[in-house]
Amino acid sequence: MNLAQTFAAERALARHCSELTERGPRPEERAECFALWRRDLGRELGQDISELLSGDRIEAAVGDPETLSGQEVFGRIGPVAANSLLRCGASDRTALLSFNTATAIALTDRSFGGTGEVSSDEVAKLPRSAALLIEQASRLVACAIARVSAVDSADGAEEPTGEVIVRSENASRLKPFGPSTQCASLTITLTASDDVSWSAALAMPQEGLDALLPGLGSTSAMRRVDGETEDQDRAVFGAMPLALHAVLAEFDLSLGQLGRLKTGDEIPIAVARDIPLRVGVHLVASGRLGTQEDRMALQLTRVPGRGVAA
Repeated sequence: MNLAQTFAAERALARHCSELTERGPRPEERAECFALWRRDLGRELGQDISELLSGDRIEAAVGDPETLSGQEVFGRIGPVAANSLLRCGASDRTALLSFNTATAIALTDRSFGGTGEVSSDEVAKLPRSAALLIEQASRLVACAIARVSAVDSADGAEEPTGEVIVRSENASRLKPFGPSTQCASLTITLTASDDVSWSAALAMPQEGLDALLPGLGSTSAMRRVDGETEDQDRAVFGAMPLALHAVLAEFDLSLGQLGRLKTGDEIPIAVARDIPLRVGVHLVASGRLGTQEDRMALQLTRVPGRGVAA
């Protein structure tokens, strides 16, 4: 008796998207990871900011996250502040860090030996010294986040590093997230030995915060491992055209100034050292402005996940 038989599938096998097959962290897992992350980040920031403020002993604390829309984050920051878009490590993890102008001036005063008391008066434009100090402080925050987080380091680097990608007085211009994006907003509080304190706002998309928490990067219940299937997916979508834009500079003009513009007017602009290349609000690469033959060109210095150009 011949028992050999050929079976045929009745229908195609189901292919589930990652949103259905991947399990997110349980609330207690996330709470524990976040508590450790807050503790370690506060410790690192306290040491780094102490060195920035001429050895003044600083205690740093990171508050509980508050869930806000991107538009609500921008509204709380206000139209004018010392805002920095941070890159936290070699992975494409970015965050928005904001100091109000009064705090920026108070920290600068402290760095020059003053009391550092925060005034209730806001200023329309920061002095150069305050802008430089806030840029240094923002870089220290980015580096501290990279060190305590689950972020891949750059190729050949001993430890993850952070940097300030670009700064602006208007937070929404940095495009850290969309207005409707669900964001995690945290307060960083710095307290000196004489109880003078300063605060800054740190915000990022909610999934971005989860990606930074050590221990939450491997919670997938099921992952696709079929290389052939993934290659087919890439082939299907690989030819889709995408519109990229590189923003050289942004500046403010009043409505009156705009109405008086005429041919021949000159408008000074400051071009950033690293120019972001974006698809919509998503950063895909950074580069430096240059020329190629007789045309302007962008030399890519970094593509997230593919290392940094020498």
